[in-house]
Amino acid sequence: MIRVSIIGATGYAGAELLRLLYNHPQVQVVHITSESYTGKKISEVYPHLRGLYDQELISMKDMDTIANDSDFVFIGLPHGHAMEVGKALANTNVRIIDLGADYRFDDTDIYEAWYKVAHTHKDAPRVYGLAELYRENIKNAKIIGNAGCYTTASILALAPLVKNEFIEPNTIIVDAKSGTSGSGRSAKQMTHYPELYDNFKAYGVATHRHTPEIEQALGHLCHRKVTLNFTPHLVPMSRGILSTCYANIKQWVTPEMIDKAYTDMYGDEYFIRLLGRGAYPSTKEVRGSNFCDIGWHIDLRTGRIIVLSAIDNLVKGAAGQAIQNFNIACGFDEKTGLDFTPIYP
Repeated sequence: MIRVSIIGATGYAGAELLRLLYNHPQVQVVHITSESYTGKKISEVYPHLRGLYDQELISMKDMDTIANDSDFVFIGLPHGHAMEVGKALANTNVRIIDLGADYRFDDTDIYEAWYKVAHTHKDAPRVYGLAELYRENIKNAKIIGNAGCYTTASILALAPLVKNEFIEPNTIIVDAKSGTSGSGRSAKQMTHYPELYDNFKAYGVATHRHTPEIEQALGHLCHRKVTLNFTPHLVPMSRGILSTCYANIKQWVTPEMIDKAYTDMYGDEYFIRLLGRGAYPSTKEVRGSNFCDIGWHIDLRTGRIIVLSAIDNLVKGAAGQAIQNFNIACGFDEKTGLDFTPIYP
């Protein structure tokens, strides 16, 4: 059994980790932390875990105990906090999967520019945790920076096109919609029920922090700097992301070449379901699962491709991908603890 602890277990991603890890046959959850609910049982904070987890939440300040008792630590804290945990565990054998942004970037200057926080663990031995693209790097990593939710949907949608140089990368536009759980559990005006219900709005136009993360991964694939437009939207549902990605196709590329590129890259990937050319992925069809559904449309009139991808932001976009990365790092089958059908309707 691999002993794991969850730092920040009372956020939505932390609670989703607990839900998914309950069915993982190789995991023992030893510690869960919360600074807001220290001393309470997790089942008091999340009653759906009653009878499954009745552990008491401890403070992350007790890092020596956590380090001594854990093989892996999942961090579900807001940006700027995971790096402190990383530094505290740097000289231990504990491996880390951070569900936040602190360890996602190769260049910490980019992190500081977009997140407006000083990075205090610049020399951390980290890898980017998008399982299907960085599998070999993840296997032996000390720190895995779990990919973000919008970024997972968008990068997976575009990766075959960028890798094969079928599109002009600086013509990429990503238009994505998310359910409200992506903004966390803390109360905010934009997710307040009277503001959200029967409403649909964009936010973070030209400033959203997932922009440089998408650019970084796509840049790795084509070995050049990528600059794109990313616009997120908030929709009145709790879970799900639909990412619609646009780009100019190079003149010599045929629809059949594009179809083959997706099959070649993802045909053997269990968690990526290729719906094919002309398909329309739907958030409800991946709800509660670790699947990413992808379909694409080729507009010959404009010379553009439109790629659609759907994920559950709390699973493939957060906790599920973290467990997939954990499985890779431990040498387990990637499906372990994640091999279940979506919830429908």
